[in-house]
Amino acid sequence: MRMVSFLLLVTLAGCAGKKEPEAEKKVTDKASPLYDAAFWKTWSDGSAELTSYELKYPRYGAKRDGTAVAIFVTETFANTLRVKSDPGLRAKSDEFPVMKLNLVEDFQTGIYDYNLMLQSFIALESVNGRPAGVATKIAWSSQEWCGNLFKQALLDDGDVRFMSHSYFDGEGDQELTEKSPAPAVLTEDALMLWARGMAWPAMKEGETREVPVLMALQAARFKNGPRVWGTAKLARNKSAGVKLPSGEFDVDEYTAALSDGRSRTFLVEKAAPHRVVVYSSSDGILARMIRSERMKYWELNKPEGVEELKKLGLPKLR
Repeated sequence: MRMVSFLLLVTLAGCAGKKEPEAEKKVTDKASPLYDAAFWKTWSDGSAELTSYELKYPRYGAKRDGTAVAIFVTETFANTLRVKSDPGLRAKSDEFPVMKLNLVEDFQTGIYDYNLMLQSFIALESVNGRPAGVATKIAWSSQEWCGNLFKQALLDDGDVRFMSHSYFDGEGDQELTEKSPAPAVLTEDALMLWARGMAWPAMKEGETREVPVLMALQAARFKNGPRVWGTAKLARNKSAGVKLPSGEFDVDEYTAALSDGRSRTFLVEKAAPHRVVVYSSSDGILARMIRSERMKYWELNKPEGVEELKKLGLPKLR
């Protein structure tokens, strides 16, 4: 009996000493975008927004003609792996909502072509010690006849994990971790989302602000470590209307002057859903909107689905 009582006391003492796992601390920031009912009314309808652009892209000393497609869609993300969460496979505690941007840019360089793809994932709630509106994952890849490149950044609590795989000497198969300058940071690869009011920091017309920025993975060279942190002087200004083949738009101009000397500009329609009608850079990139549609493009993979390209004003692949 004494032994039973002793064991019971030990068990109770052990239970009293155990603490339930603490819920992740939520971080707030006054400049986080507002993901309200109006936002979700547009972005929870199960469709993606696809916008096509005519593209001018400088490469090898010449401006190349090409096309770009920007795909915006909300998804549920699995935090442990930082990938899209398939229904029923993950605990709800491991899931959080993101706004995804897939930006695909294709252009010809002489005999061979370039295919670039940027993925930016903005957390729509506080996660990993960062406020809502901050990127949780960035990935960029390039495929061309010389070789492949893939780079990735995962924004954790206090740190950013980088990965680089490349055909090119000095850039291949590297993994690096760097301290983040602050919980709330902007990534250059999420500037198109920022200009639409979908990413931190939300800004009013006429406002300017300087923020820490993670430079574009495409611009960063990993030969001597990433060294990709800098600052961005952001501005939102009213602009005159812009006339494109797809129509005439009343726009705001969003600019980001980067501390490495480059700058990025986005002309964004004032009316909802605030599409980017023109994007450009100081190093010669210029993209002008052709058309924009909402559709479930992932269901259009049968042979007849190619006809949907007409809605975007894009040709069939050769």
